[in-house]
Amino acid sequence: MDLFEAASTDEAGVPGVDPAAPLAVRMRPASLEEVVGQGHLLRAGAPLRRLVEPTRAGSPPPSSVVLWGPPGTGKTTIAYLIARAGGRRFVELSAVTAGVKDVRMVIEDARRRLAGGGEETVLFVDEVHRFSKTQQDALLPSVENRWVTLVAATTENPSFSVISPLLSRSLLLTLHSLEPEDVADLVRRAVADERGLGGTVELSEEALEQLVRLVGGDARKALTVLEAAAATALEEQADDDETDQGEDDAGAPAVITIDVVERAVDVAAVRYDRDGDQHYDVASAFIKSMRGSDVDAALHYLARMIAAGEDPRFIARRIVIAASEEIGMADPTALQTAVAAHQAVSFIGMPESQLILAQAVIHVATAPKSNATTLAIAAALGDVRSGKAGAVPFHLRDAHYAGAKDLGHGKGYQYAHDAPHGVAPQRYAPEGLEDARYYAPTDRGNERAVAARLERIREILDSQP
Repeated sequence: MDLFEAASTDEAGVPGVDPAAPLAVRMRPASLEEVVGQGHLLRAGAPLRRLVEPTRAGSPPPSSVVLWGPPGTGKTTIAYLIARAGGRRFVELSAVTAGVKDVRMVIEDARRRLAGGGEETVLFVDEVHRFSKTQQDALLPSVENRWVTLVAATTENPSFSVISPLLSRSLLLTLHSLEPEDVADLVRRAVADERGLGGTVELSEEALEQLVRLVGGDARKALTVLEAAAATALEEQADDDETDQGEDDAGAPAVITIDVVERAVDVAAVRYDRDGDQHYDVASAFIKSMRGSDVDAALHYLARMIAAGEDPRFIARRIVIAASEEIGMADPTALQTAVAAHQAVSFIGMPESQLILAQAVIHVATAPKSNATTLAIAAALGDVRSGKAGAVPFHLRDAHYAGAKDLGHGKGYQYAHDAPHGVAPQRYAPEGLEDARYYAPTDRGNERAVAARLERIREILDSQP
């Protein structure tokens, strides 16, 4: 044992498993065959297998790997499996507590061991996105020279959280949230396996389904919930045995019912990080659900943001934008509702603001949709940015200052309110854009009436001499 090795580790330096350790630790896969939910990384010849399993001469495995995925998908487990392969030494650093000095000490020790006896080191950096640029820079020489096999884990998008030189020298492996059937298989294994609960409990199908729903594809959370439910079931069974005079059920497994699961775990933690990718993913899904008129999905994502403590003003701003971008003139009252909601949440506060936000979301999601406003301003800006910005017609120019009329400003201007229908047949667009048509209303909602009126307006305008 040395400075870099913990007391409770195996010969590779991988942390050992205490029988009293949490269920999630005891059930950590001992081989790739026990890893669930990451089939895309486990195919024959896949980079992950090359890291864990023996390789042919002349086909060295990658020297650096970045594991990107949500919590509970197996990033730490994969790092341990890589270390155990070929008896490589394992050193773990947490980006939360380690500094540049710690990184350099580990690398120097790994370099010395490699040169002295050929001992390879797997350096696992958890939460690498928390490392500063300087700390990540300190890893580069070891990766370039293969002094260590770097395994860096992150829940954040590496394109934004890992420096480009390190990312370009690393193999990026994306881990996915577990599918419901993967979580169910994992839970069943933990119930039966001697490393886990060893058959001391049994799980009803209804309880299993509820547990799977609660954990949202997170293996670690699934085992944590199972352990809590098992403890509750075993405790209740023990209490029943003390009061029950019969012995028919003596030695029978404790039963985990759906009621036990719900009592053992009050509520599932919402997977949403206000400072990370999930913040933008949920916000994106929220906006797209309103655009797609799926009011139920929109309310779901609203609830996720509220439950995670998102700033209600941020949510309200998204609704205001959607009211114009996705609806526009198809229902002009949607913008009124959204703006009113934004104003209301600023002085109402939570939790009452959730009612206001929900009302605005329902209005926007169920309103007729049109992106005609979005397309109109985009087309107009496109012309302006491409240089199509002709001179303002003389009759529209400001004629209020001294000498303006001598320049011809305002000459021939027709006051629209004096014209029939309130529309004067004169040119408004600058030269070269007389025929430009930016706004094309749809036939949905209020825009159907707008389209009919606009057709008549354009007929009058086009009748100018």
